[in-house]
Amino acid sequence: MKRKAFRQLRVWKDNKNRKPLILLGARQVGKTWLMKEFGKECYDSVAYINCDAEPLAKELFNDDYNIERILFAVQAITGVKPEPGKTLIIFDEIQEASRGLHSLKYFQENAPEYHVMAAGSLLGITLHQGDSFPVGKVDMLSIHPMDFEEFLEANGEDGLLQLLHQGDWKIIDTFATKFIEQLRYYYFVGGMPEVVLHFISNNDLTEVRKFQQNILEAYRNDISKHSSKTESVRIGQVLDSLPSQLAKENKKFIYGVIKQGARAKDYELAIQWLIDAGIIHKVSRVKEIQLPIKFYEDLSAFKLFLLDCGLFACMVDAPAKQMLIGENIFKEFKGSFTEQFVLQQLIAMGVKPYYWSSDTTPSEIDFVVQTDDRVIPIEVKAEENVRARSMKAYIEKHPEANLKGLRISMKGYVDQGWVENIPLYGVRHSIITSYKTIKDVQ
Repeated sequence: MKRKAFRQLRVWKDNKNRKPLILLGARQVGKTWLMKEFGKECYDSVAYINCDAEPLAKELFNDDYNIERILFAVQAITGVKPEPGKTLIIFDEIQEASRGLHSLKYFQENAPEYHVMAAGSLLGITLHQGDSFPVGKVDMLSIHPMDFEEFLEANGEDGLLQLLHQGDWKIIDTFATKFIEQLRYYYFVGGMPEVVLHFISNNDLTEVRKFQQNILEAYRNDISKHSSKTESVRIGQVLDSLPSQLAKENKKFIYGVIKQGARAKDYELAIQWLIDAGIIHKVSRVKEIQLPIKFYEDLSAFKLFLLDCGLFACMVDAPAKQMLIGENIFKEFKGSFTEQFVLQQLIAMGVKPYYWSSDTTPSEIDFVVQTDDRVIPIEVKAEENVRARSMKAYIEKHPEANLKGLRISMKGYVDQGWVENIPLYGVRHSIITSYKTIKDVQ
């Protein structure tokens, strides 16, 4: 399977100011595979150490940060002699090695000619604990589940992917049935690489669910292992409440949905733990749709989404026949699957989404994103009924903002002047081509 992150890894490799690279992301998003495949493709050799599975690695950095000694130890453990520019040194699960993260500082300062990568399944938790993190001495790259375009390519639909990249909406619309079929698969399977690989290998839907259940169980095991008993209960309660939160018409996170009488102060750390672990994404409310959007962020109101739509489908036990055959998958669950899908594509692009809601009326715009020179309101519709009253009312009320909306739905491409309608399956390519000023698009 191909991952778009390969391009960013090549840029890192060729950068003369390259620093040790840390890959961030939840368990099972493909960090280990990505590092190994990149090393195999772009280097003469790979020195791979799993700091959790290799007992010697746990003590590797305890004595000192002498790079020559560490390189000899790497050679002894892996059987590979690290050579500058020719060997990729990988420290996987680096948070399990005492002082491992801090050692990256000395690679950058004393041996920048060596190419070093590191990753860990709960590295986000470690980084936010402030445990000897080498600030300014490392590069970082976030890895997410496969987006819809990566899924199309993995599933052998290169032709559909090429159509999206050509951007001829008249031709794309003629293949709408085929795109929607693939979209159904993606809703069910999601973008976790191991699950996708199993799906394309044997198309066994029961096994797909089993792999997804295993990933969710691994997350729960991590919660129990890496948090206190009281905190692990609260983290689990937040995670379990997500389906109910997203099934509401108003998807703003409500603490009372977790349990009666629940308060923010009791669950803030639990939410942050899940965010740091990469398991959920937080989308904050903004009070105004203006530049810079961060100025108008309301920290007291937010939505929470799971990292992957396939895992979400597994969590709610959505039947395969309903998702893959029935006519109502895009209508059921009050659009929660569709918003989850769009959120996942935006995150994969490196775009930070917000949402807007009115203080006085029940009006809401699903997502708001910022480019270098404008703010884009995004309305998400789960079917072909594309009335976007809230967005239209906001745009008409604020002519000075010069806003043009983006509406993502099951309807084909239409440009209505004040809003551009994009079919769900074209969301990623459309945002890139129409709004090229979005930062960090992969």
